[in-house]
Amino acid sequence: MKIHLSSVFVDDQEQAMRFYTDVLGFTVKHDVPLGEDRWLTVVSPDDVDGTELVLEPSSHPAVPPFKEALVADGIPMTSFAVSDVHKEYERLKGLSVRFTQEPTVMGPVTTAVFDDTCGNLIQIAAQG
Repeated sequence: MKIHLSSVFVDDQEQAMRFYTDVLGFTVKHDVPLGEDRWLTVVSPDDVDGTELVLEPSSHPAVPPFKEALVADGIPMTSFAVSDVHKEYERLKGLSVRFTQEPTVMGPVTTAVFDDTCGNLIQIAAQG
């Protein structure tokens, strides 16, 4: 068994697609219209057949309070692996990404947390 799909709830799918592709560097895998929304997934360009991240609309009534509570408590919605947190932090800061946690060593892992502009906090992490 392996993870095929994972989701983040986004306030605006078009804005999310731009952020996750233009800023983070993911590639659109699927973009299928579904009424007012879309089946919109992105993947790592280094693993186009790997796990897809669904940019899921936040339209369900339970989603906004859930997302707001996570952000208020500083809890990331998900985590992305990077090879060098400090290097990725500097690259993203240069693209005006707002971080809520600068690179921090936490035992064997270094992490940083940023705002994805779509209502989520996202963590980047690297071993060592």
